[in-house]
Amino acid sequence: MVDATQVTDPCCQHAEGPVWDPRTGRLLWVDMLAGDVLTMTPGTARVDRHHVDTVAAVVRPRAGDGYLVAVERGFLFTDAQLRPVRRLPDLWTGSDLRMNEGGVDPAGRFYCGSMAYDTRPGAAALYRLDADLVARRVLADVTISNGIAWSPGGTLAYYVDTPTQRIDVFDYDPDEAMLTGRRPFVRIEPSDGAPDGLTVDAEGGVWVALWGGGEVRRYAPDGRLDVRMTLPARQVTACTFGGPELRDLYVTTSRLGLADPEPAAGALFRASPGVAGLPVTPFQD
Repeated sequence: MVDATQVTDPCCQHAEGPVWDPRTGRLLWVDMLAGDVLTMTPGTARVDRHHVDTVAAVVRPRAGDGYLVAVERGFLFTDAQLRPVRRLPDLWTGSDLRMNEGGVDPAGRFYCGSMAYDTRPGAAALYRLDADLVARRVLADVTISNGIAWSPGGTLAYYVDTPTQRIDVFDYDPDEAMLTGRRPFVRIEPSDGAPDGLTVDAEGGVWVALWGGGEVRRYAPDGRLDVRMTLPARQVTACTFGGPELRDLYVTTSRLGLADPEPAAGALFRASPGVAGLPVTPFQD
């Protein structure tokens, strides 16, 4: 077991998508349906909030300056102060879908998936945004596209479509950006929660947040469950490694849809799991 410490108040309705920015030494995450990106420098009690759009699904650093944010129907760029500076063309016109979660591959390409607001099966997709700023659909027939992360060598990609109750793994060619050989990596019992956001550590362990389960779990590269971290909020959404040596695990939670939320729901948590994470790859445009 790993213990987690609450490091903010319940500052979000639906916190998601945490990422460590080594350039600024701070953590960023989103209050998704508020359209806000939040920032925090460890060791301080201050959380800053930056409104970027109607939805802020996930944020990642850019290689040059500023950030890439997935918004309701696509992507926008911000400057270093998280002020929107450029919006890319919408990927769809309807109001029934939104972006949900994503990550950057070892070559700097941004993968991000969608979901229907009513969570209807098969309505969503996984997209890849390349350096030419064209978004290409790489997976169809998705329901709730969630966590995606790569192995230390970049040759495996772990992916969650939440209602499948699985973490799947693909073979990945970083040069060609090809996802092939999809197969189950881990199956999670519905009574334990549903797989949500995930991250991979430097040893190849896969850490996954369990929505409705109040846990973050680590699965060894062979799929064996070897660490469980319990939180005082059952809607656990995502996790990432941060801190100067990437040895802190930050975890986001949600109070979305709860008639009687736990006192800590919507707060950010931190743990010291005894293993380091992988550096975030910035988006290369």
